[in-house]
Amino acid sequence: MFTGIVTAIGTIQSTDQRGDLRVRVAAPLDPAQIDIGASIACSGACMTVVDRGGSMGDAWFDVDVSAESVSRTCKGMWQQGSQLNIEPSLRLGDELGGHIVTGHVDDIGTVVLTEQKGDSWKVVIKARAEMAPFIAEKGSITVDGVSLTVNDVRDKSDKTCDFALNIIPHTGEVTTLGALKVGDEVNLEIDVLARYLKRMQGLAAQS
Repeated sequence: MFTGIVTAIGTIQSTDQRGDLRVRVAAPLDPAQIDIGASIACSGACMTVVDRGGSMGDAWFDVDVSAESVSRTCKGMWQQGSQLNIEPSLRLGDELGGHIVTGHVDDIGTVVLTEQKGDSWKVVIKARAEMAPFIAEKGSITVDGVSLTVNDVRDKSDKTCDFALNIIPHTGEVTTLGALKVGDEVNLEIDVLARYLKRMQGLAAQS
């Protein structure tokens, strides 16, 4: 369980294709606070820590990324040098600063517009038809592991939708979202309530 409040930006140091893909991520964290076997979100994808080391503020951790996870996340995300939004799992008593996030990527969206609005950035993302019904104005969505509020939704004739987000300067600085450009792919996770609605709608269509 996560909140969508990013702790640090990590960088993939190395990859090793075994049965699964072993990925080493460097991040400005305390390795003593990274437990082996614990969950950690990497740009919205929940991974299990299998090894860790380094020093305070200069830590690294390893995760095994299955073929399923690679296929469900952004193309090129797991390459050496890629930057990831890092969030350790929620601990009992922690503040729920964002919204409830599971770390299960629902789909991949594509950035179709970025423009400055005051001190902030407006980012518009295209969602596929399968996702569009579950994205609502003023609802929550997770983009590359970051909890955000949807400002506007524009439905298209092909049943896809474009939805707009406001990225404030702080969010742009402490996450990878400040570097987004048109054409970039992003990991999307719909709100957990919308996830259950999606399941119920699918069952109703079968009956």
